[in-house]
Amino acid sequence: MNISKITQIAVNALENIKGENIIVLDTSAQSSVFHTIIICSGNSARQVSALAHSVSEDFKANDIKIIGIEGKRSGEWVLVDSGDVVVHIMLPQVRAYYDLETLWNG
Repeated sequence: MNISKITQIAVNALENIKGENIIVLDTSAQSSVFHTIIICSGNSARQVSALAHSVSEDFKANDIKIIGIEGKRSGEWVLVDSGDVVVHIMLPQVRAYYDLETLWNG
């Protein structure tokens, strides 16, 4: 499956659970490890976990291999890694602190 289709599946999964401030960044020029980063905020640890669950379930339903899921226990920052597309779901204060948008987008 191509990267744009995987990205769209992830964004739709996040929108279905009311993820906020969804940003898609093409990181192909900065990294050879992955092509796209999706960053999303959730209002609570429970919502962050639900967003990650939604993405992982939609990936599985579309036969998209998940390399790993990190941070699901704490719910402050969950990463869903499908190889070319990496989804970061964070509480707003964690997102502001790490500021991945600036790090990867300049």
